[in-house]
Amino acid sequence: MPSTSVFLAASAAVGCAFARTVPESAQVVDQKSFNVLETVPPPSGANATSLFVWPSVTADSLLEKPFHIYDEEFYDVIGENPSLTTIATSESDPLFHEAVTWYPPTEEVFFVQNAGAKAAGTGLNKSSIIQKISLSDAEKVRNGSLEAAPVTVVDTSNPQVINPNGGTNYKGNIIFAGEGQGDNVPSALYMMNPLPPYNTTTLVNNYFGRQFNSLNDLVVNPTNGDLYFTDTLYGYLQDFRPVPAIREQVYRYNFDTGALTVVADDFGHPNGITMSPDGRKAYVADTGIAMGFYGYNFTAPASVYSFDVCADGTFSNRKTFAYLPVGIPDGVHTDSMGRVYTGAGDGVWVYNPSGKLIGKIYTGTTAANFKFAGEGRMIITGQTKLFYATLGASGAPIQ
Repeated sequence: MPSTSVFLAASAAVGCAFARTVPESAQVVDQKSFNVLETVPPPSGANATSLFVWPSVTADSLLEKPFHIYDEEFYDVIGENPSLTTIATSESDPLFHEAVTWYPPTEEVFFVQNAGAKAAGTGLNKSSIIQKISLSDAEKVRNGSLEAAPVTVVDTSNPQVINPNGGTNYKGNIIFAGEGQGDNVPSALYMMNPLPPYNTTTLVNNYFGRQFNSLNDLVVNPTNGDLYFTDTLYGYLQDFRPVPAIREQVYRYNFDTGALTVVADDFGHPNGITMSPDGRKAYVADTGIAMGFYGYNFTAPASVYSFDVCADGTFSNRKTFAYLPVGIPDGVHTDSMGRVYTGAGDGVWVYNPSGKLIGKIYTGTTAANFKFAGEGRMIITGQTKLFYATLGASGAPIQ
C-alpha cells in the first residue's frame, strides 16, 4: 500500500492538472452530467443524425465556446488561446468537403466539394472541381481585416481529375483519389503539381484489369514510403458509378515497383485513412452506417479501427479504436504527438493514442474533413462552411 505522503503528492498533482486555466473559447464538459438522463429518446428521436444537447447546455452555449474539454490532455491540444473562425460560406452548394491538403511553399490549402451530393448539381463541371484558399487570407478573416477568404478554382484539365475525394502530399505534389464517373471513366489515383498549370499524371486506374469501386482516401506511410488508400461504394450509393464488382478494401501502392496489394478488408465502407507519425499504426474509418442516397443503417459501423503496420508493410492486429455516436468518422488524421482526430457530425473529435476521447473542436455541423496546416493551424470543411482553427497542436510531418 502506498504511503500517505505518496497519496497526497499524487492527489496534489491531479489537482494541479485540473486547475489549469480554461481558455476563453473553451469549456469543460462534465461527462457525469449526462450519464443518467431523465428521458432517453427512442431511436427515432436520437440516432446518428442527431446532435446531442444535454440538459445543462444549449445548442448556443455549445457553439459559443467551441473547444470542449473532455479530459485534461486536451489542454495540450488547444493551447492557451485557441480560436475557431468561419472563413468562407456557401448558401447550399457543398463546396467544402474533402481532400484537404496543405501546400507549404505557397501557404495554400486545397480541398474539393462533395461529388455525389444532390445539392452540388450534376456534371463534371460541378463535381470535379478542386479549390484552394490562402492561409494568409484565413488569418485576415480571423483578425477581422477581411470579411471572407476568397476561394479559387484550380484548373486540372491536364488531364482533369475526375470526381476527386481524398488528397495527400507526396514529394511536393498532391495525390488525389478520384472516384470515377459512370461505366467508362474508372476510379483512379492522380498526382497533381500544386503550381500552375496544375498538370496531372494518372498513377493507377485498375487492379489487374478490374475497376475500383470509387477510391476514397489515401495516405503515405512516413516509414516505408508506400501509399495506402481505401476503396468504397459511395460512387454507386450516390448514383454516379456502376454496380460494384470488387470488394471494398484497403490497398497499398509501391511507387518504385508499381506493386499494388490488398492489406485489409471486412469493412462496412472503408473511408478515411491515416498513419501515426512513426508509421507503425494505421487508422481506417468505417462509415458503413451511411448508405449515400439510400439512407442509414444505424447498426452498421461508424467506427475507427487501428492496425499495426508490420515491418513488411502489411497490416495486423485490427482493433476497434473508436465509435462515433454523432454522424460518421469521415476524415481521420494524427498530430505530431500521435493523437488521433476524426471528423464527425458535430465537429472534430480528438482521441489520445489509447482511444480515449479527450476533446472536441465543436462546429455544430458536419465536419466532413480537416487537415493541419503546419504548427497550430487547421482547416475544417463543413460542407457549406469552411473553418479555420488556431490551437496548440501541430500536424504530423507531411511527406
